[in-house]
Amino acid sequence: MSDWMVTQGPLPRRRPQALSPLREHLRDTFWFAPTAAMVGVFAVWLVAQELDAALVRSLQDDGDFDTLADLLRFADDAKAVVSAVGSAMMTFIGVVFSISLVAVQMASGQFTPRVVRLFVRSRITKATFAVFLATFVLTLLVLTSYDSNADPRAATTVPLVQSVLTLLMVALSLLLFVLYVNATLRLMRVSHVIARIAAESLRVAALMPLPAGAGEEPDVGPVTAWVAHEGRAGVLRDVHVARLVRVARGHGVVLRLVPRTGDFLVPGTPVLAVHGGAAPPRRVLRYALSVGVERTFHQDLAFGLRQLSDIGLRALSPAVNDPTTAVQALDRVVQILATLSRRPLDAVPHRDRRGTVRLVQPVPGWAELVDLGFTEVRACAAGSPQVTRRLSAAFDDLLLLVPRDRRAPLLRHRELLRQAVERTAPTPADRAFALRPDRQGIG
Repeated sequence: MSDWMVTQGPLPRRRPQALSPLREHLRDTFWFAPTAAMVGVFAVWLVAQELDAALVRSLQDDGDFDTLADLLRFADDAKAVVSAVGSAMMTFIGVVFSISLVAVQMASGQFTPRVVRLFVRSRITKATFAVFLATFVLTLLVLTSYDSNADPRAATTVPLVQSVLTLLMVALSLLLFVLYVNATLRLMRVSHVIARIAAESLRVAALMPLPAGAGEEPDVGPVTAWVAHEGRAGVLRDVHVARLVRVARGHGVVLRLVPRTGDFLVPGTPVLAVHGGAAPPRRVLRYALSVGVERTFHQDLAFGLRQLSDIGLRALSPAVNDPTTAVQALDRVVQILATLSRRPLDAVPHRDRRGTVRLVQPVPGWAELVDLGFTEVRACAAGSPQVTRRLSAAFDDLLLLVPRDRRAPLLRHRELLRQAVERTAPTPADRAFALRPDRQGIG
């Protein structure tokens, strides 16, 4: 199978759209934007150089040598500014790079290593590096355009347009630097990181509306063939739903995805069960599944809960002892579970244009999502009344929102929390205080 990322779920009220493998691969890299900016600024410099040369030729043809002499003096003054910009820009780049490394290290240690992807995929960070490097390259190119001949009649070029372009790039660099520092400081604050994770999770839910009839796996008959994973070992990141539906329709079969998005695959692992016929050829299944080194949000409903749970666990560790952060993480866990509370889960049947089921995709069930959001934090929260009170309020709120048939996992966790607090709290008064519902923990 291919290692490229390929798809994203269908947009609401729109036809399913596949993610671009190249686009997603480049978003996970840090080299493309700066490289493209340097190549782009070289092309812009060529145009600006030609404009400067055309301006000089026009003035010489008109015999306006006085104006040309004034432009040569202006260019000499601007040369000092361009030289200073070229020297300072590398220092500026070093400062930005140092800030990025510190921010990534702090976020990884304070929150969870999985939030590093927020920095890697940050558009403002890439734009800042790209513009800074482009400005530095432009200053070097502009310096090569200065003519040592001070005679207006013999001059071949005056870097007037190039100098103005350099000043504009400097102004843009300063603006981006301010925006970059602001964005980096926000990503170093736990509340903004948690909110960003929740927003990504809710976006996945919005971009992956489950079709009608989801929630229970349709009867597709016995398995007639299997398709094994033949790529490198890694995490299943994306499934190209539209491609698999077309392949299944073209071969008159039903495909059932065996692993869920986020599962780790090794070569030889069955990834597709075929119902109703022979397995499609390997060549038509190319780029249908994307395997990478880490999970992403694209089709993974559970990934956001996994990160929030990790943040809550780290906050409750004896080395950190920050129950307020755990409460903030639980706030977003409740928000995500409330959004998914009435959504069909477990299995998603995808149909072709005639309404025939062609692909069955497994997704986490309600009980699994509840366990992922609460189990580990609940197990570590017994000695922290602030967190136990927030958990009690979370269970009460969700019990009011979810359908009756989905209350069992919440009731089970509430009972396990009560038992844990009874084992930890020394007196009945302490136990009553720790189990009193409070959306702020201890407000």
